[in-house]
Amino acid sequence: MLPAATVRLGTRGSALAVAQAGAVRQALTDLGQQVELVTITTSGDQRPSGSPAAGGDKSRFVKEIEEALLAGAVDLAVHSAKDVPSELPAGLTIVGVPERADARDALCVKGGGRSTLGDLAAGAIVGTASLRRRAQLLATRPDLDVQPLHGNVDTRLRRLAEGEFEAIVLAGAGLERLGLDDGCAIPEERMTPAAGQGCLALEARAEDVRVCDLAARLNHEDSLTALTAERVLVGGLGATCRTPVGAHARLEGATLRLDAFAGMPDGSTWIRDSMEGDATEPAALGEAVAGRLLAAGAGELLEAAERWPGS
Repeated sequence: MLPAATVRLGTRGSALAVAQAGAVRQALTDLGQQVELVTITTSGDQRPSGSPAAGGDKSRFVKEIEEALLAGAVDLAVHSAKDVPSELPAGLTIVGVPERADARDALCVKGGGRSTLGDLAAGAIVGTASLRRRAQLLATRPDLDVQPLHGNVDTRLRRLAEGEFEAIVLAGAGLERLGLDDGCAIPEERMTPAAGQGCLALEARAEDVRVCDLAARLNHEDSLTALTAERVLVGGLGATCRTPVGAHARLEGATLRLDAFAGMPDGSTWIRDSMEGDATEPAALGEAVAGRLLAAGAGELLEAAERWPGS
C-alpha cells in the first residue's frame, strides 16, 4: 500500500508527457510531497499515427486520464493545456498552471539550421497534423505543399530527417522540454499559437481539497490569467481541437492582450483580431474577442472548416 500522503500523478507515456510530468513531480517533491508517477495509455496513443483521426480531436489524449481521476485511480493529472477541451467533466477542475514555456510554434527544417518560413522554396513539403498550423502556413505561403504528419515529437523529427518533408512545424515548448534545439520560433503575428500552447494544466477532483491545495502551490498567476482568456475565447466560438483556431494572450503590465485567428484549412479565408483588456478580468476579454470574431463571420467560417475534407 502507498503511504496516505503519496500523490498519484497521472500522465500519458510519451517521452514529452513523461518529461512534463517529471518536472511537476520534482516541483511537488521540493515541497516535501511524495509522488508516484502513473502512466496511462490514452485512445490517442492507441490510434495509428497515420490515421486521419489522429491529428484531429486532441481530447483523445486526456479522456482516459480524466476517467482515471474520476475513478480514484490517480489523484492529480498533468496535461498539455492545449489538449484539454474547454469544458471539463463534472467533478473535475484545473487546479494549477505552472509558469508557461514558449507559446510559439517552431519551424524545423531538414538538415537542421534556423530557416524561417520565408526561406522555404516554393512547393516545399511541410508536415503538420494541425489544421490551425495548416491554415496559417497556407495563408502566409499558399505555394507550400502542406501534408499531414502525425506521431510523437521523436517520430516527426525522424520522418523529417529521413527526407519525407523539407520542414515540419512543432510546438516550441515541446522541443524545449525534451532538451532539443531543432527549431526556429515562428513569430505570433505570423502564426497565432493554439490556446494553451506552452502551458501545463494540473487537473484534480474538485472534492479533493488536499490535492487541490497542493497543486495550487505550483500555480503561476500570470500563466493562469492568459490561459483563462484563451480557453474562454475557444469556448465562446464553440471551437474544438479539430477547428483551425488560434488564441494567445500575454500580459503587458496591468493590461492583458489577446490575439486570435480563425481560418479555413486551405488558407483561403481567415480572420484575425486583437484586443486589450483588464488583466484582472481575463474571462471578459475572452468573451469579448469571441463576440467580435463571431460578428465578423467566424461562426460560419468554422462551420465550413468542420466540413473540410480531412477535418
